[in-house]
Amino acid sequence: MVAVLILTYNEERHIARAIESVSSFASEVFVVDSFSTDKTVEIARSLGAAVLSNPWTNYSKQFQWGLDNAPITADWVMRLDADEVIEQELAREIVEKLPRLGSDIVGVNLKRKHIFLGRWIRHGGRYPLILTRIWRKGQGRIEDRWMDEHVIVWGGHTVQFDAPFADHNLNDLGFFTEKHNKYATREAVDVLNRRYGLFAEDVRLTSEGSSLQASAKRFIKERIYNRISFPLSTLSYFLVRYIIQLGFLDGREGLIYHFLQGYWYRFLVGAKVLELDRTIRALPTPEEKRTVLARLTGLAL
Repeated sequence: MVAVLILTYNEERHIARAIESVSSFASEVFVVDSFSTDKTVEIARSLGAAVLSNPWTNYSKQFQWGLDNAPITADWVMRLDADEVIEQELAREIVEKLPRLGSDIVGVNLKRKHIFLGRWIRHGGRYPLILTRIWRKGQGRIEDRWMDEHVIVWGGHTVQFDAPFADHNLNDLGFFTEKHNKYATREAVDVLNRRYGLFAEDVRLTSEGSSLQASAKRFIKERIYNRISFPLSTLSYFLVRYIIQLGFLDGREGLIYHFLQGYWYRFLVGAKVLELDRTIRALPTPEEKRTVLARLTGLAL
């Protein structure tokens, strides 16, 4: 019925939960592992998943490699992160609705809820995040970009299911901040690429190829937000999110989350863009800029 594709690197804390959550509808589970040093692969295989190994470049390239190399036979494909969980209500909805979709439907948008420090973050514009996560085999791919990649579908329309799934990472705040520090570097690279044309840019995200929410947020970020001085844009974004979008109703956990993810992280992206831009700005060619940027970030640009 559905082939589920999961990327992993040292995900022994999460992988069993993720695989078990799709057991009621997944006809095949493929784990694309980046040479984990813990028990991730052992656990995945013990639960019946097929494990493929490939060196890591970024999420986009790794996921597309999985799509291109996994021996998928199911009619539908699902993207699932290792720390995400398909809850029972959504699993039932997938079982009931997916087989009845007409041939003109090529993708399914799902609602993601975020669990942070044990609390569901309901406000601040964080629920629901509507993402294309299920698509017909051969009619979807992942965007080629360093950060904030989405699934793009073609050849038909998308529908949205009602029940949400959960993004619930069990690691601590140290992991969260370290991960977002790396995310900030990757997002800064995407910003500088748009500024200087350092490498080929993927086709623009549209509501036809993804969710309307995802395409609208991308448009606002690239056409408006990224063109405002980052000290102003980050503070404004946090205040809108925490006050106008009622983020304060998420309690202490929400304050920590909205501040770290909605202010600190966005400020860090802006600061990294400033720092990296000062170094590469005067270089005469895109090739030289890209070479120096790769050296500074450690990314295989």
